[in-house]
Amino acid sequence: MSILAWLVVGLIAGFLGSKVVNKSGSGLVMDIVLGVVGALVGGFIFNALGHAAPNGINLYSIFVAFIGAVIVLVVYHAVFRRRAL
Repeated sequence: MSILAWLVVGLIAGFLGSKVVNKSGSGLVMDIVLGVVGALVGGFIFNALGHAAPNGINLYSIFVAFIGAVIVLVVYHAVFRRRAL
C-alpha cells in the first residue's frame, strides 16, 4: 500500500476502534497511529489465520485494521490499568 493509503485506512480504523473501546476519538494523529499499528497487528493475525493480507483502500483493509486497532487498545488499557492499581 502507498503511504497515503496507510494514512487513510489508519485514520478510519483508528477512529472506529477508539470509538468502540474509548467511546470517543483519540485525536487525529493518535487515531492514525492507532489505525496503522492496528493494521499491522490485524494483518499479522489475519495472515496467521490463513486469510489474505490487506492491500489498498477497501472495506477488507479497514476491517482488518479495525480489528487490530481494537486489540491494540484493549491490550493497552489492560496493561496500563493494572499498573495504575
